[in-house]
Amino acid sequence: MTHAPPPAPRTNELGQPVGAPVPSWTPRPRPARVSLGGRYARLEPLDPARHADGLWEAYALDAEGRNWTYLPYGPFGTPEAFREWLDRQAAGDDPLFFAIVDAASGQAVGMASYLRIEATVGCIEVGHLNFSPLLQRRPAATEAMFLMMRHAFDDLGYRRYEWKCDSLNEPSWLAAERLGFTFEGIFRQAVVVKGRNRDTTWLSILDGEWPALRAGFEAWLAPENFDAAGQQRRALRACFEAARGA
Repeated sequence: MTHAPPPAPRTNELGQPVGAPVPSWTPRPRPARVSLGGRYARLEPLDPARHADGLWEAYALDAEGRNWTYLPYGPFGTPEAFREWLDRQAAGDDPLFFAIVDAASGQAVGMASYLRIEATVGCIEVGHLNFSPLLQRRPAATEAMFLMMRHAFDDLGYRRYEWKCDSLNEPSWLAAERLGFTFEGIFRQAVVVKGRNRDTTWLSILDGEWPALRAGFEAWLAPENFDAAGQQRRALRACFEAARGA
């Protein structure tokens, strides 16, 4: 893989290379427990009383438990064990968990969170992604990720949005790149998960890249981009390319 050379650095009064100034920077707000609504999906602050049953039913469709392989927890043997875990997650604010709710059915069909929230420098990560079979490969899945990005960049003013995954989790890595994230590198032997080594792939989106990505997401999610059978007319990548060229 080749990388473009970095731009010529600025220098200080001593002739040393330094980063570009960030004028009037102030720490950003931390994300709150708010709902984020879209056409196909909405994100609701995780509430086990409302979401546990729907999530349990949706995840049960993953009979082999493939969704849990690369997560540091699960699968759960009983609804009670799953509910206890949800109760602990819902009480925290980093990670800050959301249920992904299908707008048409009203059922919770997946989860996502903000985590590693660095408000002082404007960096935030999306993670703990678990999309049930009712959400996978559907417009609602893409829209849920767009809603979280838009909230982080447009509402909260963050500068950097991160995605990290097990380097062996090819579907997650490919999903991140489809969503506009840029590969940055691999942290070797980063953690131990479920008794296994994990090398961690890092990807990111920066605030300067966001306007074109936002326009691409909006074009892809528009009703006219889907035919009567619900199939996309243009791929998300094509929408990004068109937005960058506009």
